[in-house]
Amino acid sequence: MRCSSPAAFCAILIFVAASAVGQAAESGLSRAQAFARTGVLKEIGEKMFFDASLSASGKLACATCHDPDHAFGPADARPVEFGGPDGHQPGLRAVPSLKYLQADPAFTEHYHESDDEADASVDNGPTGGLMWDGRADRGRDQARLPLFSPFEMANASSVDLAARIRRGSYAEDLRKLIGERRFADDERVVAAAAEALEAFEQDERFYPYNSKYDDYLAGKATLSAQEAQGLTLFNDPSKGNCNACHRSELSGNATPPQFTDYGLIAIGLPRNRDIPANADPTYFDLGACGPLRSDLAGRKDYCGLFKTPTLRNVALRHTFFHNGLVHSLREAVAFYVERDTRPEKWYPRDAAGQVLKFDDLPAQYHANVNTEPPFGQRPGNAPALSPSEIDDIVAFLQTLTDGYEGR
Repeated sequence: MRCSSPAAFCAILIFVAASAVGQAAESGLSRAQAFARTGVLKEIGEKMFFDASLSASGKLACATCHDPDHAFGPADARPVEFGGPDGHQPGLRAVPSLKYLQADPAFTEHYHESDDEADASVDNGPTGGLMWDGRADRGRDQARLPLFSPFEMANASSVDLAARIRRGSYAEDLRKLIGERRFADDERVVAAAAEALEAFEQDERFYPYNSKYDDYLAGKATLSAQEAQGLTLFNDPSKGNCNACHRSELSGNATPPQFTDYGLIAIGLPRNRDIPANADPTYFDLGACGPLRSDLAGRKDYCGLFKTPTLRNVALRHTFFHNGLVHSLREAVAFYVERDTRPEKWYPRDAAGQVLKFDDLPAQYHANVNTEPPFGQRPGNAPALSPSEIDDIVAFLQTLTDGYEGR
């Protein structure tokens, strides 16, 4: 693993150390013992990550949808992936990348950034958590969700999953780690497996900070004229204004940017009719207020809000947005500047020819849709970005791909 800067290296070490120290405090282990335990968990978690036998179908591993060669995201362009007991049950949302999640804060309805990042007095609203709707606060909580999801790995119970774990190639290592008594307890075995997957996903491979942009920030690479122009447009509040949600600057303590503010936002995407669930006209994926998240079901002001993903490695994706609506990075950027200026391009029309804007969100929630720049312009106005400027931003976004070798 090659870090692009001392700041990136320090961020990794601080995060790993904090995890181990926290574990030591919770378990009574010494720091050395906690680090050793984390190392064993990471090795077990890596084996589990690639083990399809943990699924009810025997065909689906974590790595099936989170391919290491595609930034731990999907390798194909399908809007949703398939799982379930027979491997044929469609999911409800596009699969996100598992990279650069290590700094995500726990979900809160009122998020205040630290003084070295922004104005700590500003309430940024619902922020944080993992998954598209922010419903899991820790990696081990997130890891459990696909293991039991009926359209993913589809384990019917902890009893079923624990039995599969005990048959794994890593079973003996896990037994030695947690002890015979715990290894005989189904719930404890599942909890240990989730912790192991969490430990693996804290490995440096998930946050290497070695893109061209990281080298640029460290003074070790130069952006091309088009990439530099794309960065300017990305940050310009009157043009792309991407930086408002996808932070591009070093933090006050020189930590590399995560390219997300971790916030939840409604952008009014068109309904993706390639998602099987959407064949039902009464079904709506409302993000933070359901159906997969239940604790905020009564919060109408949260309906339509989805987590702002990191843009790191975005150029490796084949599907974009929570519903996998578009299949090119250029079209994803274009949506932001054309949603309001050219709605007829993006949304269907009714029998009378009226554009059905925000057709994937019931009308009572339309007020939740974000209208900050580059949104908010009137139909027929010139988009905030010209076609060539969209190309410039795409060129910049391509500098966020890990594994830059251009020194």
